[in-house]
Amino acid sequence: MHYAFDTWLEREFPAVEFERYADDAVVHCVTERQARQVLAALAERMEQVGLRLHPDKTKIVYCRDSRRRGSFEHISFTFLGYTFRPRKAVYPDGKAFTSFLPAVSAAALKAMGQRLRSWRIHMRGRSDLAELAGWINPIVTGWIAYYGRFYRSQLYPLLRHVNTYLARWARKKYKRLRSLKRFKAWWTGILDRDSGLFKHWAWESNFLWKG
Repeated sequence: MHYAFDTWLEREFPAVEFERYADDAVVHCVTERQARQVLAALAERMEQVGLRLHPDKTKIVYCRDSRRRGSFEHISFTFLGYTFRPRKAVYPDGKAFTSFLPAVSAAALKAMGQRLRSWRIHMRGRSDLAELAGWINPIVTGWIAYYGRFYRSQLYPLLRHVNTYLARWARKKYKRLRSLKRFKAWWTGILDRDSGLFKHWAWESNFLWKG
């Protein structure tokens, strides 16, 4: 791909910037006309080297925001686990506007949620909180470090699910916590005594209560 894509694009369209990871790439164009010109040339180039553009993934995306209000068939794309699309943003003075921003993709959230469920935290009755933290923290911290760089609020529901599984673990391990009132007192006490026990608590310490 370095020969087929990178060096070719740098030579044929030196003013066009791009990013590529393996066989996924994003090419930045200034106008729709330029985008269509690059796309046509790129399709021809791929054929020359025995490759082809993916028919479903390859598309021209209009990066709509408060300054670019026109309409277009595609206004979002996903790259490296992030979905880029128009999102609400706020100026320092509190005024809202629309910006074209990345946030964790739905597919990435689904994959993390499936992994979280596979841990079956509530079944680890022989573990204590410190052991759970030592096991969970490196993984969740990795998620936060990567997917929390932009529009971190999209991660909050996932982090609340981590807390919900911890809540199920506690209520299963300690019968006295099956009372909602006692459980909330226990949870608040843990947060007060050791708010850094689970690294994601710095972002989200609430849980999705399901009774």
